[in-house]
Amino acid sequence: SVARPPWRSRCRRWWPRQTQRWRAWPPSARRVELWRRVAGARQRIVPRHGVEILSLSADDMREIYEILTALEGMAAELLANQKPSQNDLLPLVNATKDMETALERDDLEAWAKADEAFHLALVQLAGNRLLLETVLGYWDRAHRARMFSLRLRPKPVNSTSEHMQLVSMLAAGDALGASNVNRFHRGRASRELLSLFERYQLQQL
Repeated sequence: SVARPPWRSRCRRWWPRQTQRWRAWPPSARRVELWRRVAGARQRIVPRHGVEILSLSADDMREIYEILTALEGMAAELLANQKPSQNDLLPLVNATKDMETALERDDLEAWAKADEAFHLALVQLAGNRLLLETVLGYWDRAHRARMFSLRLRPKPVNSTSEHMQLVSMLAAGDALGASNVNRFHRGRASRELLSLFERYQLQQL
């Protein structure tokens, strides 16, 4: 028989577990979660049936990462210009430490959670409400891609050192340096993700 690509079997294992978790939530919580996902997803209204969450193509992901790279670069510049103290940067440092601990345990889901906490804290600390709202508009789509590709990509050993480089630039008040480090970091992640579309001949996810 023809062996199934590993990403298919992982999807089949993940989806029943995720559905079971949603069913365990109160109806109100399920509605909130649905609309949170709808707000951050490509969608299509289906008359008399509800909302269909559309798949993501390689072009979609390329454009999303380009947008997030630009927005996070702006957030890094804004934060660096504030001359943040070490205490201000603690959320970024703590998230990076959590990533290191998760990698030591080989717990990729915990690593992904800490990585998201880092990037969210970066944008929050910038202090621009509209910038944060715009980033959150793409957050769920980036999350879907990250979780889908988590075990298909190389072990993310470079992210922690790149995060600490960014923290150093922020602490030094180097706006351009912080933006450049973040651009390199996001660009590498984007290339790794898009290479999966080619390697596994994925049309969408």
